[in-house]
Amino acid sequence: MQQARSYRYYDLVMVAFVTVLVCSNLIGPAKISQISLPIVGTLTFGAGVLFFPISFIFGDILTEVYGYAKSRRVIWAGFAGLAFASVMAWMIVALPPAPFWQNQDAYEIAFGSAWRISLASLVAFAAGEFVNSFVLAKMKIWTNGRWLWTRTIGSTIFGEAVDSILFYPLAFYNTGIIPNDKLWLVVVAQFVAKVAVEVVLTPVTYKIVAFLKKAENEDYYDTDTNFNPFNLKS
Repeated sequence: MQQARSYRYYDLVMVAFVTVLVCSNLIGPAKISQISLPIVGTLTFGAGVLFFPISFIFGDILTEVYGYAKSRRVIWAGFAGLAFASVMAWMIVALPPAPFWQNQDAYEIAFGSAWRISLASLVAFAAGEFVNSFVLAKMKIWTNGRWLWTRTIGSTIFGEAVDSILFYPLAFYNTGIIPNDKLWLVVVAQFVAKVAVEVVLTPVTYKIVAFLKKAENEDYYDTDTNFNPFNLKS
């Protein structure tokens, strides 16, 4: 039996991916920001939107360098980490506070996401990341490994579209938090913002991919890959 390859940086990229994912979902959503820009005007957004797209960038890097199967394992690791963080936050918020501790209300605002929002986040993340990884792997074959920017941005467009289309309706439809008639405006705005982050950080993606390919002596093509997201074999 052929021995699995050992990589120097794969585990570090996995840790970075899971860290960004958990932090952007646990810390970011509690704050709504508003900034005014020339020409564009006033933008209102959840602060997490600035950092969540970085998880898609890590997904691009993983698939581009190590292949879909390695990326699939990292996506499931991220899913497990996000699920644990959601359950932990729910349990800690639900614990009765000590009579002298006066910060329960603030704690609930910061970490008390409803079960519906947490579940929507998990579903949207998994679906979006797998679509992102699948599209990038296929585009790499179609382009013979050329034009990296086309597949990092192209896969992000598909992945973030799936993530946004699933998350906001699942989390907020008929809740009154976001009016139903404004829901798709929010979906489009968040989608555009997330893709914009990918575009802006494309030069950084190029540098990391080039470094890893050289350091790992790996540039994987998914020509014979089983793309079943539930197959954990790498």
